[in-house]
Amino acid sequence: MTRVKGGFVTRRRHKKILKMTKGQWGTKHRLFRRANEAMMKSEWYAYRDRRNRRRDLRRLWIARINAAARLNGLSYSRLMHGLKLANVELDRKSLADLAVRDGSTFASLVELAKGA
Repeated sequence: MTRVKGGFVTRRRHKKILKMTKGQWGTKHRLFRRANEAMMKSEWYAYRDRRNRRRDLRRLWIARINAAARLNGLSYSRLMHGLKLANVELDRKSLADLAVRDGSTFASLVELAKGA
């Protein structure tokens, strides 16, 4: 088998990986092979958890909207259905923000949903 010389290209690639795993514990930031495994795993976790964060935030918004809607005498599902019938196109993020910061505006939206 012929000899393959990596030279500075391999060293650059190794240094890049070792720099990415700088804060890891033990050999994960010292040895290239272990660092490469840790780096791939951490990137996979980051990819997965970016999606999980969106899921968790949506659950939080729905819980906040439901709590504020029930204070105004309406359930979450009836509120959302009424807003859809009234052609109110506010997303859950802004509705939850209104519910927390501006109760009077949210109450007027609940009345609008009740009317529809």
